[in-house]
Amino acid sequence: QVQVVESGGGLVQAGASLRLSCTASGLSFNSYTMGWFRQAPGKEREFVARITESEDRASVAESVKGRFTIARDNVKDELYLQMDSLKPEDTAVYYCGIGLFATTQARYWGQGTQVTVSS
Repeated sequence: QVQVVESGGGLVQAGASLRLSCTASGLSFNSYTMGWFRQAPGKEREFVARITESEDRASVAESVKGRFTIARDNVKDELYLQMDSLKPEDTAVYYCGIGLFATTQARYWGQGTQVTVSS
């Protein structure tokens, strides 16, 4: 049984930093492209960042470029999202997706972690 768990969300002020983590069990972690997505109230889920299986390619959405960094540790089986210079518009539930396909689809999802940025 595959389990995906995100952590690290919280309430911060604009300009602060947060680091999200995602752990997964029940699968071969280093076999999957992984990513972070977010969904704000009343909006569609949107792509934030992705990273390939072997960490050789990573990309982030234009809206977070220069502020967010995605990384993974295939020894610890963990995925990270370092979020710096947070803005109120970054407020959303952030989801870890494993086994990405299409633009915002993944084979496995976590339950999400709330990030709230106050102005």
